[in-house]
Amino acid sequence: MDNRGTVFIIDDDTSIRRSLSMFLGASGFTVKTFPSSEEYLEKVQIEEAGCIILDVNLSGKSGLELQEELIARGSSLPIIFMTGQGNIPMSVQTLKRGAINFLEKPFKDEELLKSVEEALERSRKLTSEREEILAARTLVDALTPREREILKFLHTGMLNKQIASELEIAEQTVKIHRHSISEKLGVKSLAEIIRISSKAGII
Repeated sequence: MDNRGTVFIIDDDTSIRRSLSMFLGASGFTVKTFPSSEEYLEKVQIEEAGCIILDVNLSGKSGLELQEELIARGSSLPIIFMTGQGNIPMSVQTLKRGAINFLEKPFKDEELLKSVEEALERSRKLTSEREEILAARTLVDALTPREREILKFLHTGMLNKQIASELEIAEQTVKIHRHSISEKLGVKSLAEIIRISSKAGII
């Protein structure tokens, strides 16, 4: 089975949910289906890697409203919209908000598969990026306040002597702190220190 994430299908038409689930399942994807936005929000509390295939015209909270809510919640799941009665302004609106594609029913199987592959690839990259950021923040959080202060000066390109002058401490003390920073971050070069602290959002 596909290990890059789950394809969440949200459509209030039972036959469409079933046919899409069978087709994508047979194509090697992990699939979960929901008849409404509300049920999806209720049952998927912790965001999993994957993508959403979302009908625009749902009873209850519409697909567009769900997209807005997911954006507000900070969700990074890529969305593929589908509709039987779409229009160009609506499709432009969804794509501007980050949707992968806007498919008009009936659409070709190949078109759906291509969109799902693209969405899962984006999800994989976003998940990897998020994990890197969390790992970098964990490392930086282990630094002392003084080390974090020196780290910020390192970002400006200042030399040990300049940092020492700015903080009114001995240059040797700055060197000791830099060594400690390197050890805690598990790196050896200044470039690697800058990369990790940038990921962590220290600047």
